[in-house]
Amino acid sequence: MKKSKKTPNVRRSYAARGIGCLIMALACWCMACNKWIDVVPEGISELGNAFSLRSEAKKYLYTCYSYMPAHGNPEGDPSITGGDELFHVFDYGWTWVSNAGGYLSRGQQHAGNVLFNDWGGMYRGIRDCNIFLENVASVPDLRQTERDRWIAEANFLKAYYHFWLLRKYGPIPLIRENLPISAGVEEVRVWREPVDTCANYIIRLIERAIPSLPLFITNETEELGRITQVIARAAKAKILVTMASPLFNGNTDQATLRNSPDEPSLFDQESRIEKWNRALQACEEAIAACEEAGINRLYRYPGNPRYTLSNEIIQQLTLQCAFTEKWNEEIIWGDSGQAIHLGLVLSCLTALNPSFATNINYFKNDMAVPLKIAEMFYSKNGVPINEDKTWNYGLRNELRTAGANEKMYIRQGETTANLHFDREPRFYAFIGFDRGIWYGHGQYEDSKTSDLFYAKYRLGELTAGESRATCAAKKYDHFENEQTKVNDYGGPITVWPVMRLSDLYLLYAEALNEAADSETNRALARQYLNRIRDRAGLGTVERCWDDFSSTPDKYKTQADLRNIIRQERTIELAFEGQRFWDIRRWKTAAQEYETPIEGWNWEGIGLLFYRRQFIFKQQFGIKDYFWPIANSERDVNPNLVQNIGW
Repeated sequence: MKKSKKTPNVRRSYAARGIGCLIMALACWCMACNKWIDVVPEGISELGNAFSLRSEAKKYLYTCYSYMPAHGNPEGDPSITGGDELFHVFDYGWTWVSNAGGYLSRGQQHAGNVLFNDWGGMYRGIRDCNIFLENVASVPDLRQTERDRWIAEANFLKAYYHFWLLRKYGPIPLIRENLPISAGVEEVRVWREPVDTCANYIIRLIERAIPSLPLFITNETEELGRITQVIARAAKAKILVTMASPLFNGNTDQATLRNSPDEPSLFDQESRIEKWNRALQACEEAIAACEEAGINRLYRYPGNPRYTLSNEIIQQLTLQCAFTEKWNEEIIWGDSGQAIHLGLVLSCLTALNPSFATNINYFKNDMAVPLKIAEMFYSKNGVPINEDKTWNYGLRNELRTAGANEKMYIRQGETTANLHFDREPRFYAFIGFDRGIWYGHGQYEDSKTSDLFYAKYRLGELTAGESRATCAAKKYDHFENEQTKVNDYGGPITVWPVMRLSDLYLLYAEALNEAADSETNRALARQYLNRIRDRAGLGTVERCWDDFSSTPDKYKTQADLRNIIRQERTIELAFEGQRFWDIRRWKTAAQEYETPIEGWNWEGIGLLFYRRQFIFKQQFGIKDYFWPIANSERDVNPNLVQNIGW
């Protein structure tokens, strides 16, 4: 494929999970400690050597990077399979992806066995950042400008690791500096600090880092993956939007969470509009930094001179590749240590190529998209399907045969559900469904629609065997990947986008709408929504709601525009791990999980496949908004008051 032309200065803000030579030594040291608390060990001769030369200190800096959370990796990131965007078919034998996300989504979390528990790991990362900050001044052959940059990177990493804990566990102990080995028992038994104290400390660290960070990476060969000003400002914006959201801003459900009965709540009980104003300013500064660095437009697929592609396929590739194309100009922060997880792709992928005897143990189809998520995507008219005046929502489960007008989306002459017809381009780009066209995998000439692959999910149809998925996250699959023979699948190496420009635009629109109940703010918020909608092949919010919605004035009030912004985030960032955290910070997770997980009837023969099937009902209460602190941690430090409900 012809690569898109890069704008100078656009690349690369990708956060590396650097691997230094000291990792194994540090791992052994950490495992020897029976507490996560940051106490500087004595008698570690290697520590002095680590800062004796620039080259050795750089390895230690990369060690600090090595604690970066496993963004997008379902083995370590709960946001991929632990929510309601994907469900795991448990009775399907071995799987490519750990079942931990499925257990979390089914409410099987408890303090005796905490799922995705990275409390200790993040604090070890913070400890190593502190060690680096305390010793980097002693490196003799390090230029001051480089020293300042390294200090800034370590401060950002320290801030981000604190935020990762704060978002999961709520109020946390802040480890501003490591305690000396002489620290007494009471000094080591630290306390959780108020949410706002935690947030302000995190933001101060990031603000301290920004001036010494480069705007963008110039030496990609040696420095690709290092933190930049653009990453830091975008992360600051997202953190402040998170802290302004209802989960952290005036959360009265957490009023009783206190270190002791006579102390104030760890959550400020008053909702403060100034938090949204602060978040709004941070979003504006982040967008300005992106524009200065050349990250100033949403990705569009540039086409391929070898093929004459239809507008429909070009639109789909624009939307898919904004996520899967490794070096596209929209990515603000991508984790170069995390490719899109191969096991996740294979769990969502059906056997497409009938020319090869593929094996069901390879393309397992054991990860499915619930029907409620498929229904959240808009109609082709750019409004929700349950309020589009031209789209019969009540008949969405009925059957229809695809004609010539649908041939770029649905196999012509094949019968499928009404749910799959007349939907927006993102539906076809992000979701694989029975009889839906699956462009690519070696078939690139779309004028020969009869040669294009399409998904088959009905019982007994696959050459590989029986599938348990009824709707798949096609978004993860780069169109140049190919199934070529038994147990063979491959294509371009990708990175996981931690943050894209469309994400930042949506955060900005949200902050505008929340900071002031004014038409001026709403109008500007809609402008940024419309940038994303235009790239998605949709009309403006105003035109689509005026012309097609049964509630045409919906975008004119703060509350209704809030719902539009939230649905736009769900669609645009589907399967990227954003919804998992969004519905928590909005405090709508309990409401969202009321709708059960359903799929089509995978045991139905032929068209009996199209019977909605109840899979499970998610359990989610107030306690589930935050992780429990593991009992083992509280045994070591009884000052760690447990989260409510655990």
